Amino acid sequence: MPDAVVDLDGVAVTRSGSTLLSDVTWTVREGERWVVLGPNGAGKTTLFDLLAARSFPSRGRVSVLGETLGEVDVFELRPRIGHSSASLAEGVPGRERVRDVVLTAAHGVVGRWREDYDDVDLQRADALLEAFGVAGLGDRTFGTLSEGERKRVLVARAVMTDPELLLLDEPAAGLDLRGREDLVTGLSRLAHDPAAPTTVLVTHHVEEIPPGFDHVLLLRKGQVVAAGPVETVLTARALSDTFGLALHVTVDEGRWSARAARATG
Repeated sequence: MPDAVVDLDGVAVTRSGSTLLSDVTWTVREGERWVVLGPNGAGKTTLFDLLAARSFPSRGRVSVLGETLGEVDVFELRPRIGHSSASLAEGVPGRERVRDVVLTAAHGVVGRWREDYDDVDLQRADALLEAFGVAGLGDRTFGTLSEGERKRVLVARAVMTDPELLLLDEPAAGLDLRGREDLVTGLSRLAHDPAAPTTVLVTHHVEEIPPGFDHVLLLRKGQVVAAGPVETVLTARALSDTFGLALHVTVDEGRWSARAARATG
């Protein structure tokens, strides 16, 4: 059995008297591609921060890449984790060139200063921009990009360092249909690459699940509803329990969709 890349045992997170996660036990193994799915307030962002080694549990054990939070220097662990999130986007200077947004991941900084990059770094950055459909934007500034273009640039940045674990927090949020589909296509291509890192993608919508993602964790009110292979877990009943709404779920050529079930009787 592949090694565990993420292992949570009885994890709870409490902040200001509110319980954000409760008794979460979950394992992600090497090579798996997971989707974390749930409504607003489900605890998805709290879970993401734990996996990114940017937060600590109030109770229980969190192991990431074989290291236990609270027992490891997170500044040594974080460079092994690639991540893309809205908070990261807010920290990118609008005047930063797109190619440099990707390149600076190699030094774990946002905003190019006096770092040196070799031709291999430049070639990899350009190849990743091409892979995510933004090859012609390398010399543009980040602030001039559309929301969809920014999201794809940040995913390219997250992959730049060849991380052991890739975390994507709602990468399609706010995108129009074209932007979402371009991003899903790029993520599906990445998911099917055997050399790609173990990946966890957080989203609200089953329509944003890229083909090739093989496992799903369903969260509601900080608790696990179900977890396991996508084809067995992502049922109408489980998804309805997760969102508190009777749903009809379909899958066509690897793409999922959900809508409110019609009332009968």
